[in-house]
Amino acid sequence: MIMEMPWQMEDRKSMGNPKDEILIPIALSLTEMHESYSDMRDIIVAKIKESRTRTAIHVNTGMIELYWDIGNEILHRQKNEGWGAKVIDRLSNDLKETYPEMSGFSPRNLKYMRKFAEYWADNSIVQRVVAQIPWRYKATIKTVNARSKEIFL
Repeated sequence: MIMEMPWQMEDRKSMGNPKDEILIPIALSLTEMHESYSDMRDIIVAKIKESRTRTAIHVNTGMIELYWDIGNEILHRQKNEGWGAKVIDRLSNDLKETYPEMSGFSPRNLKYMRKFAEYWADNSIVQRVVAQIPWRYKATIKTVNARSKEIFL
């Protein structure tokens, strides 16, 4: 059964060797497009950019909350159960084996996560303020003293 198409195949620019009822179209040049096409394209491009930005912020926020949770768990276990630094080395190894496609679970990063949770013990602050800062800047926060933290918040 041959399906009728609203356009004639001969009227469209195509590439490759012509085959019965198969058409690989070529896009028209901008000068051949309707005058409102550029406006539509610009609106769609802006929406894509906005969506990508929202998505990146959302993902970044989720990662920061996860890092805070990991750091907080390590911090509380070390305080309450007297665990030492060897636990961080073991945890780093286990997380790397469990999630080989992910990075960021080195012993140093786990210590940064612990320090992050130690400096910002109130998770609501993390969610409100710190979640808007990219993670790479969090690694330097470990050096901020309590007075400086108050200035930032």
